[in-house]
Amino acid sequence: MATAPDQFAHAAELTIRVMHDADVAEVIGIERASYQFPWTEGIFHDCLRVSYLCRVAVQGQHIVGYAVMSMGAGEAHILNLCVREESRRAGVGRQLIRYLLDQAEAAGMLEAFLEVRPSNAIAIRLYQSLGFSQIGGRRGYYQALGGREDAAVLRLRLDEAGL
Repeated sequence: MATAPDQFAHAAELTIRVMHDADVAEVIGIERASYQFPWTEGIFHDCLRVSYLCRVAVQGQHIVGYAVMSMGAGEAHILNLCVREESRRAGVGRQLIRYLLDQAEAAGMLEAFLEVRPSNAIAIRLYQSLGFSQIGGRRGYYQALGGREDAAVLRLRLDEAGL
């Protein structure tokens, strides 16, 4: 059955909830459709096992996005954030990031960090609109066709963010 491209984007109110092991199959489907070199099922299960902050964004009965963040020593590190293609540009990513940053601030974290491909201009614009700024890079951080791609390292000082 064919669906409209914006089926999930405008279907229902967005809810962000804890990711469960049972969600990983649906999360993996989004991950594989979004990335040439996706995380494995095992990585998601490991993140849940070690109690990283793992959340899913749900509209209706469907997971439309997810996020994984670690926290410690005053720092939050956004490890993965992805939105289902049909739900992009509808504010899902922004809501997920704001949720993560709120959780990090509530847990006493002072800064949030993330890596992003320099070629991902849409994500970089979103992060910058939330106050992140580039503080460095990681050479060869990402797997890429024909080799490796660098990462831009972004930081947000939570005590200055005003979220």
